[in-house]
Amino acid sequence: MDSKGHSVSLIGAMMRRLKTYGDLVMFSHTLFSLPFSLIAMFWAAGGFPPARVFFWAMVALFGARNGANALNRLVDRDIDAKNPRTAGRHIPMGIVKEYEAFIIVVFCFAALVLAAFELNPLCVKLLPVTIFLFLVYSYTKRFTWLCHVILGLACGGAPVGAWIAVTGQIQWPAVVLGAAVMLWVAGFDIIYGSQDVDFDTSHGLHSIPVKFGIKNALKVSAAFHGISMGLLFYLYFLMNMGYLYLLGLVIISCFLYAEHKLVSPTNLKHVTIASYDINQIVSVVFFIFSTMDIFILR
Repeated sequence: MDSKGHSVSLIGAMMRRLKTYGDLVMFSHTLFSLPFSLIAMFWAAGGFPPARVFFWAMVALFGARNGANALNRLVDRDIDAKNPRTAGRHIPMGIVKEYEAFIIVVFCFAALVLAAFELNPLCVKLLPVTIFLFLVYSYTKRFTWLCHVILGLACGGAPVGAWIAVTGQIQWPAVVLGAAVMLWVAGFDIIYGSQDVDFDTSHGLHSIPVKFGIKNALKVSAAFHGISMGLLFYLYFLMNMGYLYLLGLVIISCFLYAEHKLVSPTNLKHVTIASYDINQIVSVVFFIFSTMDIFILR
């Protein structure tokens, strides 16, 4: 093989490895929090934020989200290996080595720290809280059934952080949006966790489905989503939004209704569709209609 062919082969191998790392941290699931974070930035800036702020905010968001996911996979590697549903994940299968996952965590968190210093003093001051929350979440299923809420809190911090990146302040609309995202994520994570009740119970792990049973857990999930939608409707008035934003919320409400109709205590075969696939659509719908409202109707 000539040098050109060797270079092409090397680049191909590197791209395949990067894809593997992306699968490890579920990079495609960035669609959950990112759209809400972008809208938080648009609201905070009254339009598109300065390019420099936007760039470093995106670095912070991607660093935080992917670092947290890699850390969770690393911390849960032994549990994942025992659970038949997760035994095929990258670390239990040896597809990604533990040291590789650790390097990803360090790299991503380093990007988060750098971005915070490039943004503003409040971002820097909140760094310990942010990283502590990521560290704690990865262990929560071992000691509390509130693990879903803590995951939601970590995800809900993304739009709050995006708002702070632009304004350097914590303001009420950011808190409301963060709370809406927190309850939304916790709600669909409860649905996702329902499929592991037997495994979690037998291994001393905690979750709302384990604590209260699947039937009641699904009711809690629906209540969380109802409150989340209420907060998003409140932002319609708080941010003086228009009919496109409102239309987006109506569409989202329909998707969430369908999500909860897909699962029941006796039928969990559509859990992945209900908890992941539909909610990726929810976040995209929120982004599209909110963005059109902000940039077209104003």
